[in-house]
Parts: sequence; C-alpha cells; structure tokens
Amino acid sequence: MDATTLDPDPFAQFERWFAEARASDLAYPEAMALATTTADGRPSVRMVLLKGHDARGFAFYTNLESRKGDELAANPRAALVFYWQPLDRQVRIEGTVERVPREEAQAYFDTRPLPSRIAAWASPQSRPVTSRDELERLYAQAEKELAGAAGLRLPPHWGGYRVRPETFEFWHSRPNRLHDRIRYEREADGWTQVRLAP
Repeated sequence: MDATTLDPDPFAQFERWFAEARASDLAYPEAMALATTTADGRPSVRMVLLKGHDARGFAFYTNLESRKGDELAANPRAALVFYWQPLDRQVRIEGTVERVPREEAQAYFDTRPLPSRIAAWASPQSRPVTSRDELERLYAQAEKELAGAAGLRLPPHWGGYRVRPETFEFWHSRPNRLHDRIRYEREADGWTQVRLAP
C-alpha cells in the first residue's frame, strides 16, 4: 500500500475499501467494533453495525440508556474498527460523537423490520433481567400494546450516534508482519497522511 495510491480524502478511501468488502464473501461487512469509555477512563468495546456514513461521519443506532449510551453521555468520544479478514484489511477511526437528529433516527427506524422495532420498545438494553422468560414477556407486552399502531414511532429512549472522525488509519496485512499502516489526521482545511511502522 503506497500512500500515493490512496485517495487524499479518507472518506473516499473508506468508501473504496468498504465497497470492496461488500463485494466480498463477508457476512457483515458493516460490522464494526465500537469502543467507548466512562468519565474516569474505563474502556468498553462491543460490535455494532454501521447504518450510514457520509462526510459528517459514521452512524449507528442503539438504546440511548444502554451502557454505550451512558458512556457517550459522560465522554462523547469513541473509536471504531472495521476488520475485513478475507481482504487482510482493517480501518481504525477515532473522533468525537454527536447524537443523530431525531427525524433522521426516525427515518432509519422506519426501515427496520417490525419485530426489531418492537424489540427496541421492549428491551431495557444493558439492564439486568431475571430470565429469558422476562425478556420474552416484555416483548409480548410491547407487541400487544403496539398492535395496530399506524406508523410505529421512535421510542424516546432510542436513537442514533454519529462518530465524527479526527483520525483514520488504513491497515493492510503484509508478509513478515511488516504491515502497511497509513494514518490520516484532520487539519483545519483538509487531511494529512503519515506512514506508521507496524
């Protein structure tokens, strides 16, 4: 990987690699690890799905009262990692986080299958439940209460976040562990590139 062959815009370079990942045999090319921290710096990480990306950043959706929601409220910074093993590539992104506007979140919510929308109303994400049976009861109760609703509204506790990148790193596996790593860093009016040792 030669920096001169990469797009000077990391968003365009990401789209190029993401398109190649989608064209591969990967089941979930949009899967990404999301790392957040508490206010005092304790980290946590989990897999989420990318649900939109453009020049504003990388969006995902979740219960706003979940652990990740609590951590992002306390420290609105995050890191993402995409790993596309068949292509021997990964992309790391670090930046600030903002809430997706409610109308944009509703537009995404409307595209979800009905059972997933009901689950968003039913699940107290990241909170203890006594058993699987309790979770099934919560779902059945929400399904009954929401039956026949014309246009299921976005739950008040559910929405989206957008990671606004400050850095990107494009990584490509190479023999002898001499991997290629190119980092982009945001400047006032553009991006700089630097090669990193593996």
